[in-house]
Amino acid sequence: MSAEFVIDPPQVNSIPVEGDARRFAVNRIFCVGRNYADHAREMGHDPDREPPFFFMKPATTVVTDGKDMAYPSLSNDVHHEIEMVVAIGKGGSNISPEKALDHVWGYGVGLDMTRRDLQGEAKKMGRPWDTGKAFDQSAPCSALVPVSKCGHPSKGAVQLFVNNELRQEGDLNQLIWNVPDTIAYLSTLFTLEAGDLIFSGTPAGVAAVKKGDVLKGHVAGLPDLTVRIV
Repeated sequence: MSAEFVIDPPQVNSIPVEGDARRFAVNRIFCVGRNYADHAREMGHDPDREPPFFFMKPATTVVTDGKDMAYPSLSNDVHHEIEMVVAIGKGGSNISPEKALDHVWGYGVGLDMTRRDLQGEAKKMGRPWDTGKAFDQSAPCSALVPVSKCGHPSKGAVQLFVNNELRQEGDLNQLIWNVPDTIAYLSTLFTLEAGDLIFSGTPAGVAAVKKGDVLKGHVAGLPDLTVRIV
């Protein structure tokens, strides 16, 4: 017997797949905090290799490439954070680093948009970061590329341009916790599921955006991400 609901079930949030009419259904979004040493320093932290920490965004925060992002309410200091996105295709828990890449479906380019002023207030008060990180449209993402086409990127430029001006620049080989180690550690905290996304961390150079800005994110070997702030 099929289930009946008292309200209409929410729609499935999804991301395009490069060169494929099918889409990648998004389950959860995990973000790795301060995973580049220079970014850790610019945020006032010691980048020594401590265990990684994570925060989450709802699947509803995804904005796909080429669509506008609305400047969020209750903030005057919204920052960009460019990242490589890891798309999980096979779930599991307590995954070993040696087996971690077997769980990856593909990769993309994402922006972890942040209401820095609200995040800062939450930090001072010892409160969760949700209002600073998990707001509507806070996770723009490019089309995804399957591993069969792009392999497992482990080096190459990570860049963000704002109005054609370079703002952020790093290299995937500068990740404090690389993709296999990140998946392995995260899978000890949560049972990963197909459809999960991992935003792998941002290099230094995070800064404020304003309405009218056009952001272009680049990770070597992956489709660029373009989003306009409105």
